[in-house]
Amino acid sequence: MKFRIGAAMMVASFGAAATGLVGATSIASAAPSSMPPMAYTCTGGEIPSGNYASITVKGVCSVPADAVISVVGNVNVAAGAVLDAQSAPSTITVGRNVTAAAGSILGLGCQPTNSIGRFAGVPCAVEPAGHTTITVGGNVTATDANTVLMRKMTVNGNVTLTGGGGEIPWSIKGNTIGGNLTITGVTADWLGVQFNGIGRNATLTNITATDPGDPGRTVAVVENTVARNLNCTGLAPGVSGGFIPGEVNHVGHNANGQCASLSAPLI
Repeated sequence: MKFRIGAAMMVASFGAAATGLVGATSIASAAPSSMPPMAYTCTGGEIPSGNYASITVKGVCSVPADAVISVVGNVNVAAGAVLDAQSAPSTITVGRNVTAAAGSILGLGCQPTNSIGRFAGVPCAVEPAGHTTITVGGNVTATDANTVLMRKMTVNGNVTLTGGGGEIPWSIKGNTIGGNLTITGVTADWLGVQFNGIGRNATLTNITATDPGDPGRTVAVVENTVARNLNCTGLAPGVSGGFIPGEVNHVGHNANGQCASLSAPLI
């Protein structure tokens, strides 16, 4: 329940911030289909449908409903910037990597309630019955970000989230990750790793949930399928599994540390 409130607060903050940037324009626009894709920098407002060589986000930028965006190279969210691709249904394909710098907010993915797992879907604020389709050919990397939300994405490479955190709950839910998932040094209101399929290892270290309204709040590691090892250490004030019996993590090799009791062999 707390996560849903936090997500709603984030959508509201996106809207408020975007309102403050009315009139801001992007410094490049989508190239005509007959031309090679060009780099695009968004300083505020919406990122339109189009084919791009790369996208750099330097303000509060959102993806409009039903947009179709293809990026040959990277999507880079600069320090303190916001990429809101979690409020409206869209299709986004990134050929290489997504990066998020210090203090940024990276919001990717929305789906109808229960479309990821039990109670795990967060509907799009625009067109709640819709959903996003987001594919990243390389890696997703965030360093000291304020917030990272990843919901029902496909990432062919690794997801690496290092440092950062803030007053918005972090949500890593329902994703297909071809490589490793590594989260370390995050201090946030809450953090959930739920219903993901991970092709290699999942490593969660030194993560603290700080929710002042719930002293018993824990880091949630629920119903993930990990092909190799699941490693959990330094999760405070603790780690929890699902609320429903049988909601364990399925691990191909070993479950170690705090997640050992929350896991079963991958069959």
